[in-house]
Amino acid sequence: MSLQVAVSAGPALVARRVPDAAAPVDRFVPQAAPDPTAEAWELVHAAQDGDTEAFGRLYDRYVEVVFRYVLFRLGDRDLAEDVTSETFLRALRRITSVSYQGRDVGAWFVTIARNLVLDHVKSSRFRLEIITDEVIEGGSAAFTGAQQRPQVGPEQQVLNRATQAELFRCIASLGEDQRECIVLRFLQGLSVAETAEIMNRNEGAIKALQHRAVRRLAQLLPTGLR
Repeated sequence: MSLQVAVSAGPALVARRVPDAAAPVDRFVPQAAPDPTAEAWELVHAAQDGDTEAFGRLYDRYVEVVFRYVLFRLGDRDLAEDVTSETFLRALRRITSVSYQGRDVGAWFVTIARNLVLDHVKSSRFRLEIITDEVIEGGSAAFTGAQQRPQVGPEQQVLNRATQAELFRCIASLGEDQRECIVLRFLQGLSVAETAEIMNRNEGAIKALQHRAVRRLAQLLPTGLR
């Protein structure tokens, strides 16, 4: 309830309405942008309750991330497709076992894919080969800086691709742990915490490994590309 207060206005007294202190005040409250991590975990919880459509949306959200990771590690498109499919089959079977730990659920899918890749490497005579064109087109811009480049002519595009191809060849020559760290951190864009979870290391170890890997890449790259 508001009060009526008499206020002097020249020779007469007029009533002025004074807002009640307890009355709500209309104000603009900016809405926070949707949190993709929270949205993904909502889908996980729905899938855990038996919502198959929710798991399908998780598949749509993360299949490209998983496929690019596997393709880079194995270098064989058909094999990468098989491993990606197996990744999501395992994830579906184990969906009730995953719980929120403050990170994006994509790290969990990549962990499953990584274990499958390691199983394949251990069970066969395997040599890493990189399909440079497919990996570059599949989303390596976060590492190569392609997102910041303006449109360029065909000659510059050829030079850019040659530079990227050389970069990927240098990545392939890193040791297993350093290569894994570079792939997860820069090609996949995962955080230090997510990379640590996937590689079963603490965050300090990942930071040190990343530092050594970047320094090694700087040594491997031709002088003109450093």
